[in-house]
Amino acid sequence: MYKRTNLKANKLYLLLFSLLLANQILAQQKIGLVLSGGGATGLSHIGVLKALEENGIPIDYITGTSSGALVGSLYASGFSPEEIESIFTSQEFYLMATGETEPNQHFLLREEEQHSGIISLSFSKDSILKRSLPTNLISSAYLDFEMMKGLGTVSASRSKNFDSLFVPFRCVASDIVKKQSVIFKNGDLNAAVRASMTYPFYFNSIRIDDVLLFDGGLYNNFPSDIMCNEFNPDFIIGSNVSNNAPPPEEDDVIGQLLNMMVTHSNFSISCENGFIISPKSNVTSFDFESVQEAIDDGYNTTMDSMDSLQALIANRREKQVVENRRSKFKTDIVPLFVSDVSTTSKAKNVKFVTKSLMNKNTRLSSDEIEKRYFRTYSSSQINFLYPTLELKNDSSYTMNVQVRKARDFTLHLGGHLSSRPVNTAYFGISYQTMGNINTKTKLESYFGKFYGSTKASITLDLPAVYPISTQAYFTRNRWDYFRSFATFFEDVKPSFLVQNEIYAGLKISQPIGNNITHSIDGRGFQLSNSYYQTEDFTNSDTSDITNFSGGAVSWTLTQNSLNRRQFASSGHYFRFRARYVFGNEYSLSGSTAITPYELRQEHQWLNLSADYQSFIIDKPHFHLGIQAKLVFNSQTLFANYTASVLSMTEFSLVPDAKTYFLPEYRSPQFLGGGINSIFTIKKKIDLRIDAFLYQPLIEVSENPDGSLILSQPQNGETFMGSASAIYHSFIGPVRLTFNYFPGQLNPFAVQFSIGYVLFNERAIR
Repeated sequence: MYKRTNLKANKLYLLLFSLLLANQILAQQKIGLVLSGGGATGLSHIGVLKALEENGIPIDYITGTSSGALVGSLYASGFSPEEIESIFTSQEFYLMATGETEPNQHFLLREEEQHSGIISLSFSKDSILKRSLPTNLISSAYLDFEMMKGLGTVSASRSKNFDSLFVPFRCVASDIVKKQSVIFKNGDLNAAVRASMTYPFYFNSIRIDDVLLFDGGLYNNFPSDIMCNEFNPDFIIGSNVSNNAPPPEEDDVIGQLLNMMVTHSNFSISCENGFIISPKSNVTSFDFESVQEAIDDGYNTTMDSMDSLQALIANRREKQVVENRRSKFKTDIVPLFVSDVSTTSKAKNVKFVTKSLMNKNTRLSSDEIEKRYFRTYSSSQINFLYPTLELKNDSSYTMNVQVRKARDFTLHLGGHLSSRPVNTAYFGISYQTMGNINTKTKLESYFGKFYGSTKASITLDLPAVYPISTQAYFTRNRWDYFRSFATFFEDVKPSFLVQNEIYAGLKISQPIGNNITHSIDGRGFQLSNSYYQTEDFTNSDTSDITNFSGGAVSWTLTQNSLNRRQFASSGHYFRFRARYVFGNEYSLSGSTAITPYELRQEHQWLNLSADYQSFIIDKPHFHLGIQAKLVFNSQTLFANYTASVLSMTEFSLVPDAKTYFLPEYRSPQFLGGGINSIFTIKKKIDLRIDAFLYQPLIEVSENPDGSLILSQPQNGETFMGSASAIYHSFIGPVRLTFNYFPGQLNPFAVQFSIGYVLFNERAIR
């Protein structure tokens, strides 16, 4: 009896021991997470991570491709799922993904002067006759710098060993020359991930170890095999948001090229034990407006599968335990301070880059090096600037930059097409060099019946942290105003006013911060105006002529963070200008003058003007801006009313007003302002209402005998307004506009136009 009882007890102990052993083995399960590529769809992985961590599912290893590499690397670098979600749902990430930058990162000094160009083509001296496709659709400057801050510091602090990260990590890129995958297990983490997500024709490619690399999804879009070979986990969780692409259509050139390069991936678990989560989403690869939807899809799909996962994975890791370990990991990351800049690039004269980024014996904070990075990148001589980090013994970093020089020549084509006879074509070509002194030589022309212009300039840019830009220029403008405000369907009546301007000068500019510049400008000019003093003239009549030659010196302070060159919906703009003008007038009467005259006289005056625009409400679907202009002018009068107002500053906050001669909106002193109301229907479609009041403080009055006086305004303020439906297309704004300019024979005007209403600067206004 005793033996039998003892035998039963031993069997019971053995069973209990086996269960405890099995449970211990299960508790020691190592879990690998595989994240596929998929563009914006790949952001579903964030929701997957969030659900796994909330439910205690451990993550011991991560492999990823493309967007999966980006999400996985952030988690592997110690970012929580909530922190990652916050990053990807921010406006900053949308700007990164679409190739834009924050307004405060724009460097106004080096931004190209506003023009009507729409298409830009670049080529080099040695390849003028060669044709090539653009290598990238968007700029990766913002993305590259933020990845350096977020991933580069972690990588350098952990000796660039991916096994030493918060979670051991692998990612994959593609070598299209050898037609094989490249697996990253060490090195610069930000560079490895950037290579993995370099979607052809979307992002600029980068070189690692002198190999040009592209998106890992070309050859391996679901690296479960890498997970098995590198880590050999006990269990694999796969998050797959991608499928093998369907055959391209006949007119899909990029799709055809990618189909030639992409090999079909195996979307299955290569090891024995695994579970695949396949988030279902309507988000497309480049739909970066729907990030939250993608994240929610990943979370919900994972939660639907949670019972099955928990049945397969016995091990649990409490979220607080993970958070404590994460906090300890982050304390070892050295904060970003840059004390040195280097480059391994083979480009000639890269001293421009190093001198622009770094002073001797300096230690730059993250904010300061960011400011200098974008300042340097803004140079038209630089096509690509890629940063990585090396940790120094003094707990600061060396920033190493890959530099790719811009092509020598850039061609700009564009213009303005309108239902009114103000159609204009634009052509511009520039030649740039990068050396001890960067130079840019540019020739641009406008062609049209209403407006014609030629401008030639050469700009010198010294390589320095606090640069100075010097520009010598020559400009010729011609304006031809018609007697009628004809539309596309009406006959254009003869010209009643023709203005010709020729001026040349020198401008020296210097930045104050990133978005503010001040400049000193000196120029000489020759103005010639031909006009009739009545609209009732015939072909036999002769016009009055007023010539004015002299010089002008000005100081200008400009701030600009507007999001568009025209029809902006966010940002700020301010310009103050003080200009001293002097010269000699010669006026000769024509047949429409009240009394014959021939007049010579000297003029000199001071002109002070201030322009202001700011968007005080900037919501996704509604923007409200205020706009104002103030002018003080001590100007003396010319021979007649028309000659006088032609030399005065115009009130033209509505862009189309620049294409009309509106003497009632010109005065030596005035104040005007109003609002910009913008309703954004979709990302690129706006309904816009601009309404302004114009109040002259002094106006030019004409006596019955033709003599002139400056007097107090006889009438009150004048209204000016515009309502438009605008589509911001890749060829510029396409709009249908309703304008209201009181005082005209027909104050209401409806027009359809494509392109920008932008012209070269006036000589003295």
